[in-house]
Amino acid sequence: MPRAGLSRDAVVRLALEQVDAGGPTGLADLTLAKVAASAGVATPSLYKHVGSLAALRREVALVALDELTTTSAAATVGRAGPDALRALAGAWRTYALAHPGRYAAVQLAPDPDPEAVEDAEHRAAGARVVALVAAVLRGFGLPDDSTIDAVRVVRAGVHGFVVLELGGGFRLPEDLDRSFDVLVDMLVAGVTALADTSPAAPSPATTKEQP
Repeated sequence: MPRAGLSRDAVVRLALEQVDAGGPTGLADLTLAKVAASAGVATPSLYKHVGSLAALRREVALVALDELTTTSAAATVGRAGPDALRALAGAWRTYALAHPGRYAAVQLAPDPDPEAVEDAEHRAAGARVVALVAAVLRGFGLPDDSTIDAVRVVRAGVHGFVVLELGGGFRLPEDLDRSFDVLVDMLVAGVTALADTSPAAPSPATTKEQP
């Protein structure tokens, strides 16, 4: 029987249920037909609420990005430097293991072209995550011109570990939590070294005010 009151939000909720149920491949396996079937409607009925499968996946990504930002902010509030980075990395891993399908949606990249207005909200949500990570890393004393490098390295390190873990890529019996802690310690050491070897940032007195 068709569900009464089907709306965009209801379609997104159904998509999230499909993504969650599918585990690590939940996002890749998401289809409009599956969502329509769970709603008890014909697939064309969904087009009243979402324009395409790509648009629906974007909506899922927005939810996942907001969740990850909220989780990361809660984990790092009141922390600084290495302590904040360890908390951030742990929050990412915890979220990914608990919601592997949604974590996959976090990796969807919006169109960077400002003219692509349909991706504007997606770009903004991604920027909030990057800004939070950058704020954590600036606690190491990184200058602005090294921050994006550090953001990319930290993301690559944590993401690589998590993807291998979700995919069953670690088959040896040694404790995974210990290995993850070693990874994060290495990231902390790397960011610290980058801050120590980078040119000193200009003092507030000589820094031009941003427009």
